[in-house]
Amino acid sequence: MKAYYNNYINQNPKFNLKTKISILCLIIAIAGIFGFIYEFIFYYFNSGMQKLFWRGGNFLPWINIYAYGAIGIYFLTYRYRKKPLKVFLLSLIICGLLEYIAGFGMYKLGNGFRCWDYNQEILNFGNINGFICLRSVLFFGLSGLLLIYLIVPMCYCLAQKINSNIFFIICITLFTIIFIDEIYNLLIARLLNLPRASDIYKNLGFNYVNFKSLLKIKIIV
Repeated sequence: MKAYYNNYINQNPKFNLKTKISILCLIIAIAGIFGFIYEFIFYYFNSGMQKLFWRGGNFLPWINIYAYGAIGIYFLTYRYRKKPLKVFLLSLIICGLLEYIAGFGMYKLGNGFRCWDYNQEILNFGNINGFICLRSVLFFGLSGLLLIYLIVPMCYCLAQKINSNIFFIICITLFTIIFIDEIYNLLIARLLNLPRASDIYKNLGFNYVNFKSLLKIKIIV
């Protein structure tokens, strides 16, 4: 295992296009699930350990912005994997920008809509308009280290040990299920006025976080 890890750090493994796509699909699936687990735990503590909340807008326990961030980290920091501090700082910056842009975009385009609001959360030091805070970007930096030094090597190892066709089928199937779930809740349900995952889960008694701005913020653009 140590030899394999050293090889991962010092050499670039050669994969064909099909395997590269498989690895990306697997990273997307793992990152989105990781994000759901993190937020599930965090909002439990944020509620004073009184309630469990379902986070994300899908049927599956998967949150899209974590997948987007993971792909950005993978492509922009993998080449620097010999320098953990650089990976950490780049991950922090990449995901911090993604979080602010996504939060700002939803707020402006959605007439004040928020999926998160650091005005109402614990450990929100350095909070900027409720879209980003020091705790969140530090967590993203640490998550970047986890991705580059644990998740990606694990995916590479699986890609090398499992038959390429079987690996491709597994990863594409997993990604397709997630993609269908995402597209249905993001587009199809809205366009056809069908029940979304959040509607169904709320009717079943699941708790969702409702954000109401505590401050009337002024955003400079």
